[in-house]
Amino acid sequence: MNTYPLAPTDFQLIDEAKKKITLLYKEGKHHVSAALHTTSPNIVSAVHIEAYIGRVSVCAEAIAIGSAISNGESEFDAIVAVRHPHSDEVNQELKVVSPCGMCRELIYDYSPACFVILEIDGVLQKVKIEELIPLKYTRQG
Repeated sequence: MNTYPLAPTDFQLIDEAKKKITLLYKEGKHHVSAALHTTSPNIVSAVHIEAYIGRVSVCAEAIAIGSAISNGESEFDAIVAVRHPHSDEVNQELKVVSPCGMCRELIYDYSPACFVILEIDGVLQKVKIEELIPLKYTRQG
């Protein structure tokens, strides 16, 4: 997997995701946030929406992408997700986490050149979304 070092704008993106989840964290409702850097350049951030019936929960990445698109943005440079520790996770910090498989599909569908910021072996790095979703399903075959 090809990885790339983070630029100053990537650290701003991480900070925005951390601020969002710190502000809006609610046990059992919102514990993940995402921040998306558009090519315009704007930052769009969101929290995930958890539901008692898991399949109707919506990931923070999907909400950030939907919000960006709903406001006229169409191309994304980078995205990051941050998880807030649950109340029973003592002495834990906010942590950059990897997008789930459905979010990887969504990111790729809407911005195949997008970078995803991840923690790999304890180091924050970024990878292109195509690296995280090999053999991507397409309608063409």
